[in-house]
Amino acid sequence: MDRTVQHPKGTPVGRRVVLGLLGLGAAGVAAGPYLQRAQDTVAGKDPTGLTGLLPGGGGFRYYSIVASVPDRTAETYTLTVDGLVDRPATYRLPDLQAMPQRRTVRDVQCVTGWRVPDTPFEGVPLAHLLDAAGVRPEARAVRFSCFDGAYTESLTLEQARRDDVLVALRMQDAEISHSHGGPVRLYVAPMYFYKSAKWLSGITVTEAVQPGYWERNGYDVDAWVGRSNGRDDAPTV
Repeated sequence: MDRTVQHPKGTPVGRRVVLGLLGLGAAGVAAGPYLQRAQDTVAGKDPTGLTGLLPGGGGFRYYSIVASVPDRTAETYTLTVDGLVDRPATYRLPDLQAMPQRRTVRDVQCVTGWRVPDTPFEGVPLAHLLDAAGVRPEARAVRFSCFDGAYTESLTLEQARRDDVLVALRMQDAEISHSHGGPVRLYVAPMYFYKSAKWLSGITVTEAVQPGYWERNGYDVDAWVGRSNGRDDAPTV
């Protein structure tokens, strides 16, 4: 009988598929960077996350809740800031690159257990964009949408204004690749990585927190590493 491996909060996948991916991973040792580039391409379209079992990828596993995600380039990417603000705005990638940037180096911790230590992220502090928009007094939260057309996330306004929450443009000292959520993603350093929404396209200021995709499927809304989701991982400091 073909046993299944239950990917956390995802689709059951056949054991033969897992073994096949691991076999491909063994071949990757010989194929080197050519297979790694192919793996990155496949990973960006893999909703199961099983491509993360392959070697390489800097220790990251790749997750998406849709079958494929369109590419966005410097010419086609836009980020909208709207909702309970006085000055709604739409930014292109060069606009974001021209803003003050902050760099932070922290561990990345997934709620499924894997961790990538000392990962640099660079980008615009989210607080800078909120200040530029002029948040209204009745606002209490921020909702994030993504150009995959499905994923959402939320933070309280207090959380969103932390200095370790970035609209990230660079990761591991390079532009963020498509499979890692580029060209722009959210990075919420002290929380589990599902809060760091990939393929960021919208920032909407709201009256209350609106649970995101994984929260609607049982994950904690306040996802502090080591203090939520029933886990005791070391904080990402």
